[in-house]
Amino acid sequence: MNKEVVIDYLYLDLQTCDRCIGTDKVLEGVIAEITPTLELAGLSVTYRKTEIKTAHMAEQFRFLSSPTIRVNGVDICRTVNESSCACCGEISGTDVDCRVFEYEGQSYEVPPKAMLAEAIMRCVFSPEEKISDCYSLPKNLKTFFDGKRNKKSDCCCKSSCC
Repeated sequence: MNKEVVIDYLYLDLQTCDRCIGTDKVLEGVIAEITPTLELAGLSVTYRKTEIKTAHMAEQFRFLSSPTIRVNGVDICRTVNESSCACCGEISGTDVDCRVFEYEGQSYEVPPKAMLAEAIMRCVFSPEEKISDCYSLPKNLKTFFDGKRNKKSDCCCKSSCC
């Protein structure tokens, strides 16, 4: 077993997007609670947060949906389910779908603590194979980044407020 647990949080926005902000808050709490247990088992925990700012970054990180949580490179969610995200739509000026988390038969825009704790522990103690090397930028993310870039270029002020 790998002696290091690397938890990556990949997101589009922590200023406007309620899903990303809420997930960030829940994830940080869960990591704070489970880290002592993982350390007791002889594991070290590294937590990295990465804002996916461009389509190029999305491709580099093989980003499928926002927000994404990975443990040792594996997405904690086995599938990608999404719904319309008004916050990211506001950021990009387009219609954007973001991740919803499925847990015990329900969908959540912000995952429950128990779901994250279970998923992280499952990834640590029963690791799955990483997903195939095939990747292409999802249309939804391309739309988001194109819209964000176009919205920024339409800005009327010089201070880059948009």
